[in-house]
Amino acid sequence: MPTFPSLEALDQRRSVPSMQLGEPGPDEATLLRMLASAARVPDHGKLVPFRFLRIAGDARHALGEFVAARALQRDPQAPPAAVEKDRMRFSRAPLVVAVVARLQAGHKVPEQEQLLSAGCACFALLQAAQAMGFGAQWLTAWMAYDPEVARVLGLAANERIVGFVHIGTPQAEAPERPRPDPRALLSDWAP
Repeated sequence: MPTFPSLEALDQRRSVPSMQLGEPGPDEATLLRMLASAARVPDHGKLVPFRFLRIAGDARHALGEFVAARALQRDPQAPPAAVEKDRMRFSRAPLVVAVVARLQAGHKVPEQEQLLSAGCACFALLQAAQAMGFGAQWLTAWMAYDPEVARVLGLAANERIVGFVHIGTPQAEAPERPRPDPRALLSDWAP
């Protein structure tokens, strides 16, 4: 079978745990190049139902402080280790890009399809980061769904966080994990 460089890039994709991402992160031009690729996703209706929110520098630490305080509001009995984990969540990778779905209710394109397009932008950003020599990890956790976190990040009522994509230089080799056998996932439909 012939080789296909694009498929090889897909086959080599791995998430690099955010705790293993360090400096340097992408510069402005590199980030914009990655986002150009990330925006080339299926988009029924040409709605561009997503946007990107950069969280870098001191903003990462400020968000971590807010998230830790919010964790204690949500659960005053939260273990200190869990609160500290939330505090440090955005501090390790030099860049975090929040991918935000912008959902248009009542549009002929169902909100589910709009949300899926935003999810594709997360995946495409992972691919673009790896293609440019960086490591990345797509994370959510409770803060992606918390209305107070959304408010602090300036999201509109019709916006949702689809993922926080952590990007940086891998400090260790990305771990591999078992992958599913495509034959086990494929079935045939017949009338």
